[in-house]
Amino acid sequence: MHTGDQLCLTAADLTVRTLGPATVPSPLDGSLLDPRDSVHYVAETDRVLLDDTLDMAVRRGLPTRELPAFEPGGPRSRLFFDPPRTRVGVVTCGGLCPGLNNVIRGLVLEACGHYGVASVTGFRNGYRGLNRAGAADAVELTPAAVRGLNDQGGTVLGTSRGGQDPAEMVDTLVARGIDVLFVIGGDGTLRGGQDIADEATRRGLPIAVVGIPKTIDNDIPWIDASFGFQTAFGRAAESIRAAHTEARSTPNGVGLIKLMGRHSGFIAAYASLASEDVDVVLVPEVPLDLDGLLAHLDRVLDRQGHAVVVVAEGAGQELFAGQPQDRDASGNLRLGDVGALLRDRITAAARDGGRDISLRYVDPGYAIRSVPANPFDSVYCQRLAQAAVHAAMAGRTATVVGRWHGRFVHVPIALATASRNQVDPQGDLWLSVLEATGQPFTWSAY
Repeated sequence: MHTGDQLCLTAADLTVRTLGPATVPSPLDGSLLDPRDSVHYVAETDRVLLDDTLDMAVRRGLPTRELPAFEPGGPRSRLFFDPPRTRVGVVTCGGLCPGLNNVIRGLVLEACGHYGVASVTGFRNGYRGLNRAGAADAVELTPAAVRGLNDQGGTVLGTSRGGQDPAEMVDTLVARGIDVLFVIGGDGTLRGGQDIADEATRRGLPIAVVGIPKTIDNDIPWIDASFGFQTAFGRAAESIRAAHTEARSTPNGVGLIKLMGRHSGFIAAYASLASEDVDVVLVPEVPLDLDGLLAHLDRVLDRQGHAVVVVAEGAGQELFAGQPQDRDASGNLRLGDVGALLRDRITAAARDGGRDISLRYVDPGYAIRSVPANPFDSVYCQRLAQAAVHAAMAGRTATVVGRWHGRFVHVPIALATASRNQVDPQGDLWLSVLEATGQPFTWSAY
């Protein structure tokens, strides 16, 4: 995201859709919260400012009350749904990510244990579980059923890629008596959730659809970070350290590590900073000139006798221009294998230059996606799940929950899927990477 993107947003862009007036007293009164003291409830007039600097706020030229701001997450004193009559559904979609089971567990414990909803249904294998055939495999989720999920990677509900007919999915929700649907997934999943919410609205059905954004690449905008991201770059840093050990243990050793990041290089950037052993980081946001990279690697090997290169899977796609491309089940263009290309070109360039190198190529992607969440992400997943249940019970729909400048907020799905969070080549994160690695600002000028 860039400053210009943020300045284009208005208060209307941040408005969250509601199903209607909230008139039901919250059951949290007299249990977690003292009814004599509503300090823990979120006031409907409270807002979290979009802009975090005085300069940006001043540039808008608006009165303080008209500045764009997010609706904060948290429990409301009045609900739209009556909990004992409310049925909840949960679905996980897309690729695996650390923390999926943590979110499922958190949703069940909050919805059942604190709000006392009638039931929670888990729809299996992504949106396929919401079509006529897949709905038969739905399972009941109880606090007992989700016990111990925090220690398991993957998703107990299964997952799949690709969308389904929104009308058919809403039919399934109606047939099952589902009032609230939680969708856990990335931008494609969230767009599917928006379609479900829109179809329900078109029919005049009071069904809340609330998303918990899942993207291991951390590319959902307007939230501080996606769940599982910290676990992912921590595990990726371990792979980098292992590759560095291999590289420095042999003359002219080269460690090449390909990490996740189709369009955003956050995992590559953060994992490289965490390991402190990286000489080159390649991300999708910065164009790659192969000749410049090879020349730089040659100098690194001359200077220290080994080198470590980290590349995000979406980096260097310009090197595959003109090659035929197809799409996966989610509609994403299949990427060229930049890791294999770099492995071959680095090896060939060294051979042509008379240098005998020992290159180790590591692709730990699937191993990272499937691990359990670390303690930080476990806590984050639990709090996201709680925020999602609070939002849904208060009648919010077509929204996702996330954290913005440290506070939990509601972000309209339309806004969360309208752009992509990326590493800013002019920003402080990328400057930190350049300072840590010593690589040039641009390869073409090398």
